[in-house]
Amino acid sequence: MIPFLMMLPLLVPAGAKRGRPSKARKERVLRPVPPPTKESGSAPPARVSSRRRSPPAQVLGQRALNRALLQRQWLLQRFRTGVVEALEHLVGLQAQATHPPYGGLWTRLEGFQQEALTRLITERQVVRAGMMRGTLHLVTARDCLALRPVLQPALDRALKHSSHGKQLAGVDVQALVARGRALLEARPSPRGELGQRLQEQWPGHDASALSMGFSSLEPLVVVPPCGTWGHGERMVYATAESWLGQRFEPAAPPDALVPRYLAAFGPASVRDLQAWSGLSRMGAVLERLRPGLRTFRDEHGVELFDTPDARRPDPDTPAPVRFLSEFDSALLAHADRTRILSDAARKRVFTRNGIVRATLLVDGFVQGTWRIERARGTATLCITPFARLSREDRAALSDEGARLLAFAAADARRVDLRFERVE
Repeated sequence: MIPFLMMLPLLVPAGAKRGRPSKARKERVLRPVPPPTKESGSAPPARVSSRRRSPPAQVLGQRALNRALLQRQWLLQRFRTGVVEALEHLVGLQAQATHPPYGGLWTRLEGFQQEALTRLITERQVVRAGMMRGTLHLVTARDCLALRPVLQPALDRALKHSSHGKQLAGVDVQALVARGRALLEARPSPRGELGQRLQEQWPGHDASALSMGFSSLEPLVVVPPCGTWGHGERMVYATAESWLGQRFEPAAPPDALVPRYLAAFGPASVRDLQAWSGLSRMGAVLERLRPGLRTFRDEHGVELFDTPDARRPDPDTPAPVRFLSEFDSALLAHADRTRILSDAARKRVFTRNGIVRATLLVDGFVQGTWRIERARGTATLCITPFARLSREDRAALSDEGARLLAFAAADARRVDLRFERVE
């Protein structure tokens, strides 16, 4: 599926109703997530004397970066926590399709069931909205309200340089936003219908360009039941403010994005942070925050930043096999993805039409793809490894695959598992 647009937990006062300012809203500032608990990967901060000359930066090899990423993505072990807490720790999950976020939570949380997420989406505590890089993410309502204004400059820049943006020449964008808001607040609509209704006011412009331009400028959410388990992909949109009943605050500086990102994906470079967020000039932000961060180097000499209390597991820490769904955020959050995905594997996982295939992790790295095929009441998990698997790895994948089928194909009369020929 093509991404949603072209191409942190942050407090939003629960009592701040739309259009009604409150003391809490006036005092609200963008601030980083609280320090993680021991279970989610914390360690006592290292003491650094400001009077001593800083020693050479420690070099983190590929396996060290891999185990750090797995730890922070909750892929070394499943955690027993709520969906809201998980989504805010992970800063959302990639959600170009409906089912992948469900699978992403299943592989990270102990005892996760589809109903838990569906209920939160229906109750408007969790939304599917265009966020980082303008792509659809599943985020909590308060992260949507707090993060989207910070990310808006990236969406504005993408629109300006896109073909849709060029087709909007001569359109008053403020009038476009006002008209689009009025239409969706009166009746949530699919994108195609919205474009046709906008074209009535701007008949000389392409309907798709009008709807895509409006979607870049105005935060939208996908209205359930679309976006929930078992429902189709015909997406119906509403404005985020009307759906959530709260207004967006003015954008805060992007500084607080950094600890949120590092807690979920670090250690990371400037380019990694920019690749994840879509924002530019984040080097200046990291320079402002440098006194409160730790720095490392990767094996190529690239400087990496991390929070001082973050846990970095031993590179030899055992990593269980894991099944990652399509578009999993762990594969998309860095400019240099070799900490989890080799360049050779990347060519097999990322397709030309923008799909990121479902993958399997063996010893922490992508070692194959998977899919579930359905026919005549049977659901078959098809595993395609990229190299010959050991007997132990095949057994581990079979066990984990059986659990995956019980979760994702509970309605099937029969289930089966098949290892396909090595690609």
